[in-house]
Amino acid sequence: MAVSQERITVYNLADLKNTSDDAIPNYLNSLKFTQSHRLTDVRLSLGFSAFTLAAACFLWDYKFGFESTKLYTGVAVTIYTLLNGLLTYWIFYVEKGTIYEGTAPSGEKIKISTSTPKKTVPEYHLSIEIEPPKKAKGGKKESFVIIRPFTEWFDAAGHFVVAPFQGMLAQSISVVGKADPKRAAPPAGAVDQPPVYSPEMLAALADAQVSVVGSAAETATTGSDAAKKAAAKRRKA
Repeated sequence: MAVSQERITVYNLADLKNTSDDAIPNYLNSLKFTQSHRLTDVRLSLGFSAFTLAAACFLWDYKFGFESTKLYTGVAVTIYTLLNGLLTYWIFYVEKGTIYEGTAPSGEKIKISTSTPKKTVPEYHLSIEIEPPKKAKGGKKESFVIIRPFTEWFDAAGHFVVAPFQGMLAQSISVVGKADPKRAAPPAGAVDQPPVYSPEMLAALADAQVSVVGSAAETATTGSDAAKKAAAKRRKA
């Protein structure tokens, strides 16, 4: 089972979410999904346009002075404000937490958005939208939500464990399971099965139990001897 060597703070909800978000594109792209960068490209274009405009405004003000460029500066400030307004709108009302858009090998389009709405509850919320291929007749767009605790794929030390995370995606999202059938099937005996202990582990538990019993017996014997000595002293007195 692959475990990330990097560790995060398990009490930091942002780290848990960001690490999980980064793992989704890596996994889906490894299954031959074709990722669309449309949302990211538009966001970067708006951001860089605003930055370029601000830099140009600074340069012509530095070179020609404010008085000779104040009209251009006023226009630039107006355009900069519009660009930042568009950027804010795009992030909050178009992207809306989208971390992946792409097309499955079987032709379905998939969109995944994530969030952690309850800031005191370490749960990962995934909103999934699946659109059938254009060639498919009568297919309907599918939308659903998956909610899982981060403890399913982060260990107590803060390591990201790959297998359960990928298994959760493959078992919960049909197009992912179709592309990765091995992970789509839950592990045998994973439901309502008691834990399986190796002989070595049972032996270690037995040794630990013997040590505890022995320590308790020794403590009881020591206490008994001390009580006898105290009683003898009282009789002498």
